[in-house]
Order: sequence, then structure tokens, then C-alpha cells
Amino acid sequence: MTQEPSTLYAKLLGETASITWKELEPFFAKGALLWVDPGLDLIAAAEAVAQDEGEKVAAWLAADKVAKLSETRALDLFERDPELWAVVVSPWILIQERAQV
Repeated sequence: MTQEPSTLYAKLLGETASITWKELEPFFAKGALLWVDPGLDLIAAAEAVAQDEGEKVAAWLAADKVAKLSETRALDLFERDPELWAVVVSPWILIQERAQV
């Protein structure tokens, strides 16, 4: 049995875009970036943040699956300039490194 994605999931998926680190730097300076572990579904994480699913988000934060972007990670992204995915869930921008195929 397959579960249909929610309307919010579909909306967020449609708003997800590829972005460069250079474009994200001003938002890092404002402290508005959340890093999403590549093993976690970026859209599912955004949906949980948007719906204020505190327990789920807290568990991800505790497991370091979702985290405020650290200076160390920001420097790594600056140096490597990988392809990133981003989706906005105000006041946050959730970002994830795009998987290499």
C-alpha cells in the first residue's frame, strides 16, 4: 500500500530548488540556515518544521540529522561549492547537499 504525499509535501517539493553556496551566504550570516543530513528526506524535514512537529524535529536535532548550519560546515561548503538543494520554511531555509549520482 502506497501513501499519497500530502498537499503540503507536494507544495514544498515544487518550491525546492538547486542553489549555490554563494547565494546562501547572506542567509548564513543571518543565522537562517538549517542543514538537513543527506540521509533524511529534505521535503519531509521541511514539512515537519512547517507543521511544527516538535517531537519529530527535536529527535532529528538530537541525532544531528537537522542542525543550524555551523561555521565549520559553512567553510566546507564555501571551499567545495557542492550542488545544494534548498526549500524555505520561514524563517528558515533548509538546505541539503545534493546526492551524487
